[in-house]
Amino acid sequence: MNCREGCGACCIAPSISSPIPGMPNGKPAGERCLHLSAVNLCGLFGKPERPAVCGGFKADVDVCGSSSDEAIRILGWLEQMTAT
Repeated sequence: MNCREGCGACCIAPSISSPIPGMPNGKPAGERCLHLSAVNLCGLFGKPERPAVCGGFKADVDVCGSSSDEAIRILGWLEQMTAT
């Protein structure tokens, strides 16, 4: 599956523990990434400073569901189930 343009769920729901430009401590779950635009597009997409975890994310119906809202719920649930 391809990412839904303007979804942004993967830039909101999960935590990111690696440093992000402007977010040296990463980002907590449920917080919008500083680089997510108002129309939910990644400002770091295709740039070398984009964290590897972001570049490695692959959209899949199992984690993205059928809508942005569903993706937020699934990714949020996965975040909670894997939090240490």
